[in-house]
Amino acid sequence: MTTTLIDGFNLSAEQVVAIARDPSIKVGLADSARAALKESRDYIEATWMHDEAPMMYSFNTGVGLLKDTRIKVEHIELFQTQMIMAHAAGMGEPFSEEVSRATMLLRANAFASNYSAPRVEVLDRLLAFLNAGIHPVMPQKGSVGASGDLAPLAYLAAAITGFDKAEVIYQGRRMSAPEAIASAGITPVKFDLKAKDASALINGCTVSLAVAALAAKDARDLLADACLSLGLTLEALRAEMSGFDDRIHKARPHPGQIKTAAIIRDLLKGSTRTSHEARAVQLPEELRRTDIPYTPRIQDVYSLRCAPQVYGPVFDALDYVDTIIGNEINSATDNPLIFGKEGGGFEIISGGNFHGQYLAQAMDLLAMAVTDLGSICERRIARLIDPTLSWGLPRNLMTGIRGVNTGYPVVQCSMSALVMENRTLCMPGSVDSIPAKGNSEDHISNSTWCARKAATVVANTQYIVGVEMLMAAQGLTMTEALLPGFVLGQGTQAAYEEIRRQIPACLDGDRWFHDDIATARSFVTTGSVRAAVERKIGSFA
Repeated sequence: MTTTLIDGFNLSAEQVVAIARDPSIKVGLADSARAALKESRDYIEATWMHDEAPMMYSFNTGVGLLKDTRIKVEHIELFQTQMIMAHAAGMGEPFSEEVSRATMLLRANAFASNYSAPRVEVLDRLLAFLNAGIHPVMPQKGSVGASGDLAPLAYLAAAITGFDKAEVIYQGRRMSAPEAIASAGITPVKFDLKAKDASALINGCTVSLAVAALAAKDARDLLADACLSLGLTLEALRAEMSGFDDRIHKARPHPGQIKTAAIIRDLLKGSTRTSHEARAVQLPEELRRTDIPYTPRIQDVYSLRCAPQVYGPVFDALDYVDTIIGNEINSATDNPLIFGKEGGGFEIISGGNFHGQYLAQAMDLLAMAVTDLGSICERRIARLIDPTLSWGLPRNLMTGIRGVNTGYPVVQCSMSALVMENRTLCMPGSVDSIPAKGNSEDHISNSTWCARKAATVVANTQYIVGVEMLMAAQGLTMTEALLPGFVLGQGTQAAYEEIRRQIPACLDGDRWFHDDIATARSFVTTGSVRAAVERKIGSFA
């Protein structure tokens, strides 16, 4: 059994995604973090748990515009409960279990840094839920990403506290939190919160971060698969490859552009289908003059030739997004924070680390970059079904009885529908701001919505890229006998073989139902085609 220890400073995005998606990975608290948490909490209990203590926001004061109202020590525990109830105002469908898992992990890691000052028992409770596979049900809507993801995190806090109305997913069933806690053998079933515990749990844009970390990983995998779908289409269309010459890209030295061209050269290494000799073969539906010698194509259309210049910005944008997410994962994002003083003791300082603008802007960038990636892939899908644009591939990639079978134009139409949806979703949400709570929150980030819509864009584009792979493979199969002796590149050959293995009957008439679309998307979500290529040529993206 694998156990990952967290200390608040060294958790990676790769670990977050792995733990979110693999419940067999257990998580524990590093001894150094446990000792630091105990030291600060012992100071709090010994120094500030009386009614003459300095006013400290959300510790012994109300929140929002009630920040100047002192909470007496005798009311602090009730205040924790009331705070959770007051903020559990979310709505909509719940986040996935993997988002719930990532959220618990990230909140625990933020506490482990010892800037947030909850009791160590709160952190242990989070990890107990995570390790037992108890996943709080958190509605997706209701957070503005300013004073943290208050609404969804309040549902998480209610679950770990054991509120009767709180719900969780446990062992595949939705049930009350107390029922799941008792079934899992976690004690106590009802967990009392003390000073600062509730505000630490609900403050910080941790849900936004959880969604963002998963979306960024999926986008990175998607981009690798989009390189495969591009490579397969280049082969199917017998493309002219000079646009991928390394000298062109060194003349405009953007890292992502150079990387894309190099990936495509590796994937197509050894290809003779993308040669002048292959292009010189006239396919049955190819419109071409036959009274003059075939002349070189010179250069291809933009969706082929300019792919490095379009994919490159996506690579570079993901590098930026990964930097933001990496910093956020090991950040303390609630308010106030506690810091050690020279000579001993601690002080609490109010600030604004809960504001989600970094995540909001990064997720808007991710959505825009992936939307354009899907857009160029869809244009190649459209080209694959049109013989006037595909240099002679059968119309609509149609087999069987012409007219009775119509091929796959509606599949392309469905992909264009996803592109249009993505274009709407990639409109920036990070520039939107509606003041809330009596204007105490007069500028918000909208980070949760930005992350949610970026994740939707990635999911939509997984379909587009998977369908391009499948339709390019269809085109290759349909012209294989017409181009004898011409071979695919080493990487594209491996991808083609894996696709044909998974859908061996994709040429049967108009057989293209929901299962085939789902299988096409699975090329991306499972990484099966990518893995087949990596077995053949090694890591390529």
